[in-house]
Order: sequence, then C-alpha cells, then structure tokens
Amino acid sequence: MMWGGWGAGWMFLWMALFWGGTILLIIWGVRQFTPNNRQGGNRALEILEERYARGEIDREEFETRRQHLRG
Repeated sequence: MMWGGWGAGWMFLWMALFWGGTILLIIWGVRQFTPNNRQGGNRALEILEERYARGEIDREEFETRRQHLRG
C-alpha cells in the first residue's frame, strides 16, 4: 500500500520550501539589524584621520598607524 503517493512528495516539497524560506528570512533579518564588521575598519581610519587633523598625533605616527590598519 502506498502512503500518499505524489501527494506526500508535494507536501514534503512545500514544507521544505516553507522552512527554507523561513530560515533565509531570519538570516536576512539578523544581518540587517547587526553592525557590519567591515565598517569597523573604516571607522578606525576615520578616527585616526580626525586625531591627525586635530593635531593629537604627528605625521609619522599617522602614517605608521594607517599602514597598520590597512594590514
């Protein structure tokens, strides 16, 4: 005796699509509302530039730290 035949296959497919879509939606939501780590490096360079502009560090220290931030 067959348990559902094609009907069970379609139901499995729809459930897989439903749960896959739900998981993708959750991942998308988490990424939208969490800070991006790549921006942290840019922010560090901005702070360094601000400190140099205010005269808190000299040109040599600015260049050394900038090279260190760029890797």
